[in-house]
Amino acid sequence: MSTAPPRPSGDLTYRDATDADVPALVVLVQAAYRGDGDERGWTTESHLIGGRRIDESGIREVMTADNSRLIVVTGEDGDVVACFQLERRADRAYFGLFAVRPGLQGNGLGRRVITQAEQLAVQAWGATAMEMTVISVREDLIAWYERRGYRRTGSLSPFPYGSERHGTPKREDLVFEQLVKDLG
Repeated sequence: MSTAPPRPSGDLTYRDATDADVPALVVLVQAAYRGDGDERGWTTESHLIGGRRIDESGIREVMTADNSRLIVVTGEDGDVVACFQLERRADRAYFGLFAVRPGLQGNGLGRRVITQAEQLAVQAWGATAMEMTVISVREDLIAWYERRGYRRTGSLSPFPYGSERHGTPKREDLVFEQLVKDLG
């Protein structure tokens, strides 16, 4: 008999990240992208890439970049349950660094968060579309985004092999694929 993952109770709060959030965000992103064992959610890419996903300086870089916001999502108890980056790119918004606490994945939290991110991009910047990049071999993750209205564009960009900042690839065929959703 399987049990459903726990749901965050009460309302979610969305706010810009602060310096005080940096350590918790490193832990969250690392667990969501590279988690193993008890910290393994369905979004992990640890079978494709090893090593660190991000460090404190990487989080701060996203927080301070021009036209970029790093949003922290907290539950009723104030604990960080998710995060995402929005970056203004002319009339579009780039969606990245999306992480949901592994123990809360699979219960609709990610769907709620991405919907809020889209609304925020429209309200804050008048964005007409949201774009992102996903490792092209992540068919399960791409299918999840397609169910949210994103479409594959066929535009590919190289994975940064040799850059330890992005982790250590375990395969030699990794590329990023662009997905887009019209927000109008």
